[in-house]
Amino acid sequence: MAKLNHMISSSYMTARLATVATVIAAIVVLYEAKELLLPLAIAVLLTFALAPIVSFLRKMKLPRLAAVIGAVACAFAVISIFSLILAAQVSQVAQDIPKYQYNIVEKIRILKETGSEDGIISRLGRVFERVNTEINESASTAAKANAPSEGEQTPLLVQIFSPQRPIETLRNIIEPLIGPLATTGLVIVIVIFMLLEREELRDRFIRLVGYSDLHRTTQALQDAGSRVGKYLLMQLVVNITFGVPLAAGLWLLGIPNALLWGMLAIVFRFVPYIGPVIAAVIPLFLAFAVAPDWSLLIWTAGLFILLELLSNNVVEPWLYGSRTGLSPLAIIVAAVFWAWLWGPIGLVLSTPLTVCLVVLGRHVPQFEFLQILLGDEPVLDPYERLYQRLLADDLDEATDNAEQMLEEKYLIEYHAAVSIPALLLGEQDRARGALTKSQLADLAENAREVVANLNEIATEEEEDQQDHQEEGKDSKAASKTDEEGEDEFDIDLPDGSGKSVLCIGGHSELDDVAAVILAQVISIEGAECEAVGHRDLVAARMRSLPLEGRNSIVLGFLNPDSLKYSRFAVRRLRRLAPHARIGLVLWTSPGSEQPFDEKDLADRLEADFIAFSLVDCVVAALSDEKPRQDKPKRQRSIRRSRSATSVPSKAEPVTEA
Repeated sequence: MAKLNHMISSSYMTARLATVATVIAAIVVLYEAKELLLPLAIAVLLTFALAPIVSFLRKMKLPRLAAVIGAVACAFAVISIFSLILAAQVSQVAQDIPKYQYNIVEKIRILKETGSEDGIISRLGRVFERVNTEINESASTAAKANAPSEGEQTPLLVQIFSPQRPIETLRNIIEPLIGPLATTGLVIVIVIFMLLEREELRDRFIRLVGYSDLHRTTQALQDAGSRVGKYLLMQLVVNITFGVPLAAGLWLLGIPNALLWGMLAIVFRFVPYIGPVIAAVIPLFLAFAVAPDWSLLIWTAGLFILLELLSNNVVEPWLYGSRTGLSPLAIIVAAVFWAWLWGPIGLVLSTPLTVCLVVLGRHVPQFEFLQILLGDEPVLDPYERLYQRLLADDLDEATDNAEQMLEEKYLIEYHAAVSIPALLLGEQDRARGALTKSQLADLAENAREVVANLNEIATEEEEDQQDHQEEGKDSKAASKTDEEGEDEFDIDLPDGSGKSVLCIGGHSELDDVAAVILAQVISIEGAECEAVGHRDLVAARMRSLPLEGRNSIVLGFLNPDSLKYSRFAVRRLRRLAPHARIGLVLWTSPGSEQPFDEKDLADRLEADFIAFSLVDCVVAALSDEKPRQDKPKRQRSIRRSRSATSVPSKAEPVTEA
């Protein structure tokens, strides 16, 4: 067995090392072959973006070639017009900058005068003056040292200028344009052929990498296409809805070249997080330089803030919910990585390229770590996250997560789906010896504190339950449907008014916490409920239990092996509280099979009811059924009569049959 485990561990490490080596090799190839791969990446992303448009034109009964050529021609015509306008605006700004020099100098002078003599501006000015003086002194010293002595003539600097031929002038103009034009032409050709042979390329890709699992490969391709295409198109729409009002607002405020800043905002907003900041820097600087007062700067900053708030909180959620499948930290890290790899173009393409990587990690098991590292979906289930927070003593985070889930769920749903499964994980670790006694005690105490933090929510639910009962609504299902429009909780829980229940932990500290959870849930239904610990089940302390007037007494166990301690406790409780229903709950995870037959286990343990879930336990504890009437079987006394246990003496004759 040990040899088998060693072999499995070795194969696992080998697979991990192979994955790491593949990732490193891919990064090296991406960096070294960026001149070739960058146009290809741009073409692939444009293909994703234009594919929905081509599909729409195909539905309008256009031939495939006409639909592809039309979509590509329109897209690159828009890009070309956009680039020409952008270049003309940039040239005009470069010519107008000297006009604003006076206002800039005047405002700096005002800032310097309004500050004290020891202000920041004055100190910076003195520092620059000292540095300038030192540089001038060093330059003059070097000039004196290199100056010719008396009688020597200073050599004259002679530069030879030769007139350029027209062909050379034309070559100097064309050569810088050859690279961008060639790249653009290559991208156009690749996009056209990818759109024309999109289905054929998909079939070839499936045959190459996913022929053994057509379903998964097809799903991965559809997921990648829909995510990337939707992101690019919706982000373009969002950027346009930001850039057009920005250009109009800047024009109304009197900012020069307002059209340029609106167009740059459309481009820069493709860069995550820092793009809007970059788009706002130059317009704010112009607002500072153009007007002699400060009002224009304030109005310009207010315009950017207003449009950013509207875009982030209204336009983006309305269009596509601002979901790319990436976590915020992953977006930032991806922007830094692709900018280092491919420069400014990589920065713009960082988000859609990373979306493709997340889709790859979602559908290819070898690259699942990409989905875990970069995706926005939780990698731990809620109950696993709660258990981890309890182990780490992070009670604030555990409570915050619970309150966030309770905005959409009832407390009984949360405890059934999260709290009890988290305690089951703790019980499993306790049973296999992974938790020390101190760790177990800390875990139980932390769980108690989190449950206590939810008492306010339990009180609110209890008040709501009373209000619904007064209005004639019988169950939580009705109130949930009224509030959310969905029937998420369709269990009719009985009314606990006038009833009294005692919840007892079965055999460990975690059983005690589960008893507290059960008591909290039963109290919401209007019953008087109390929870006690497993240490009160010993014979010496059982008579001091608050059993008077109880309608039901419930013992809870997280570990099935602990049921062997329940039979004696049930019998003792039956004698001490003959009018109460005695029940047991064996906690199980939602969706798991029942480990025992309910009726058979109840008969063997002489209990009134057996439950395996929180909801079933609440229903059984608040039931109006009577306790079982059969008397508990008397245990045979371990004392035997003297005649039965005595050994015949030698003096006594043995009567033979």
